[in-house]
Amino acid sequence: MTNPTLTDIVGSVTAHSAPDKMTTAIIAIDGCGGAGKTTLADRLATRLDAQVIHTDDFASWDNPLNWHDRLIQQVLQPLRANTAARYQRFDWSTNRLAEWHSVPVQPFVILEGVSSARIAFRQFLSCAIFVDTPPDICLQRGLARDGADAAPLWRDWQAAEAAYLTSDAPQDFANLKIDGTQSIPK
Repeated sequence: MTNPTLTDIVGSVTAHSAPDKMTTAIIAIDGCGGAGKTTLADRLATRLDAQVIHTDDFASWDNPLNWHDRLIQQVLQPLRANTAARYQRFDWSTNRLAEWHSVPVQPFVILEGVSSARIAFRQFLSCAIFVDTPPDICLQRGLARDGADAAPLWRDWQAAEAAYLTSDAPQDFANLKIDGTQSIPK
């Protein structure tokens, strides 16, 4: 399977409307750590003039998936009400909450990261993209980025991801799938 072009992806995501009379269409880019989600999100954000919210601003090594209530309260509910949102970024280096970020009401917001298309978020999403990359490639990319000392953390993280993929099946919910082993569309 050949990945669609970025122009095709833009056409696909803009064909979906925001739910519940929302002004902001929220596009989820889900997949496992190291899949290529951030690269795709950055490229799509440039084309859509969209803000990217990273789930890594909510997750941590100690809490890879159980942070979603804060994202719902600080970001998704305000945007559903067509009001600006504010969220506090989690700083992985200090292991605590850091500065606040504003999210204005705008045509598109990209929610990028592991579990961005989780069941609890779907009522807020206009569409979802799943970047499908085998776990061994994700691990290799993650260790290249984070260093070999992070291997135990990555293995625990991948176990949490595997449980999430089974429970929430974002790969089946996605409107569009991207092969993360191929180059991410430009």
